[in-house]
Amino acid sequence: MRAASGSMFGLAYGDALGKPTEFMRYPEIVARYGPGGPRRLVGEPALVTDDTQMALAVGEALIEVGGDHTPARLEPVLRRRFLEWAASPENDRAPGMTCLRAIGALADGRPWIYATVADSKGCGANMRVTPVGLLPGLSEEQRAGIAQLQAGLTHGHPTGLAASELTAWAVHLLRAGLPPADLLAALRQRCDEQRKVYRGDWLGDLWQRPMIDSPEDFIARGWDECAVALDRVRDALTEIDHSGDPCLRTGAGWVAEEALATALYCYLICPDEPVVVLGRAAASSGDSDSIACLAGAFAGASLGLGAWPAEWQTQIEYADRLMRLGTSWD
Repeated sequence: MRAASGSMFGLAYGDALGKPTEFMRYPEIVARYGPGGPRRLVGEPALVTDDTQMALAVGEALIEVGGDHTPARLEPVLRRRFLEWAASPENDRAPGMTCLRAIGALADGRPWIYATVADSKGCGANMRVTPVGLLPGLSEEQRAGIAQLQAGLTHGHPTGLAASELTAWAVHLLRAGLPPADLLAALRQRCDEQRKVYRGDWLGDLWQRPMIDSPEDFIARGWDECAVALDRVRDALTEIDHSGDPCLRTGAGWVAEEALATALYCYLICPDEPVVVLGRAAASSGDSDSIACLAGAFAGASLGLGAWPAEWQTQIEYADRLMRLGTSWD
């Protein structure tokens, strides 16, 4: 089945298909590609965006630390990988300003909780977290902690932390064989269970903000916003007609909880048709590449590498790095 490879390649395929539609209005997308959106990779190679580049940085950091998945070991490796990405000549894909600003602050060696953009919950927090959901052998505490830490290095808002954990949890559950029909309820339950759980070993004093009385109150704000977003997905899925711009139902995806919600919506409409999922996600008026990359990660984690067109595997940019990570975890 090769679910880890399927998820990493699915992320990149969605990213590449959503790249040209990201700043297009929905009617323009339909006029160019039809209501099903783009379903064919273009280019040799088919180029991706910073979403895939940063997911690779996270995945390769996880490989580098081996089995020592502790905050003290992982944080400096993530920091260095992010700095290498920022300095790379290939970092020319309209990267997010929050990531660039935070990584610029990380460069001087200051503690990451003083470098992060504290009020940002942009989707850069969870567009890159898929590898955390795929890495085998983690405890639940480790998976949650790593997901939130990698988000927190750049995006310090509690919703960015919670949405990243949920995204990794979704990938993990699907890879483990959870039926897609049960995914939304499992994620909603996670919101309720984790609402007051602040992972201080991983996040330190990140919670200390004006008007925040406790770490539990800080993190609860993030889980509550994610719960509202998931409830929008639930309501949207009850509709008979799923045509039109998905962003009108579950959000444009520029912020973390909306990127997760709209990716889930596009995926859960037709989870057994992965290319249809990607086209649907890319045919969106918001942050199309991030929405489609997450939808592709979900589909690939559930269906495996063989679900994607075979010819795409050699056409996509960074195919060797994607394969190296996927093979390590398969």
